[in-house]
Amino acid sequence: MALSDADVQKQIKHMMAFIEQEANEKAEEIDAKAEEEFNIEKGRLVQQQRLKIMEYYEKKEKQVELQKKIQSSNMLNQARLKVLKVREDHIKNLLDEARRRLGEVTKDSSRYAEVLRTLVVQGLFQLMEPNVLLKARQVDHNVVQSVLPRAVEEYREKIGKDVVITLDTDNFLPADACGGIELSALNGRIRVPNTLESRLELISAQLLPAVRTALFGRNANRKFTD
Repeated sequence: MALSDADVQKQIKHMMAFIEQEANEKAEEIDAKAEEEFNIEKGRLVQQQRLKIMEYYEKKEKQVELQKKIQSSNMLNQARLKVLKVREDHIKNLLDEARRRLGEVTKDSSRYAEVLRTLVVQGLFQLMEPNVLLKARQVDHNVVQSVLPRAVEEYREKIGKDVVITLDTDNFLPADACGGIELSALNGRIRVPNTLESRLELISAQLLPAVRTALFGRNANRKFTD
């Protein structure tokens, strides 16, 4: 039985409606999938940027902490240097005061004569030479002359050897020196400075660690003492 034109038109409309519905459903499916993929990509990009931002600020925070540590270390070192300078200045002042007082020794003639005799004997023990040239301040020549016989006698008694001491009358220790003597032998090839200043320097070098400990306490960072 042949379809009428109306039936044909009706079937065509039905088919077109079905096709349109399928197309709409497919379009909606594509849109939904595209939106899902977009949201996933957007989330990935957002997370990626969030991680970059967190990494950036973590790096900045570490840089700030490092800078703080460096500044703190520099300030601590500067403070330590200031403390060390104050300590060294204090010790220097003590040594300067000791040097100033050395000059007072020469004011007591009998005491100074005994000091000179001791210095001469000590110098002879170091030289152990039969002929010795002695240099002193010009102002001390008389007192040095007076103690030489006793110094030679003491040396002879303890060493069992004679020694000839010649007082240098052409060359002198500096007039502003605190005092003491200088011995030499073998035409000046061997010299023993035994001035008051040289004795103070020797003693201060030996006692300096003990002086530091007495004034400022033991240094916890040092395993050994000088």
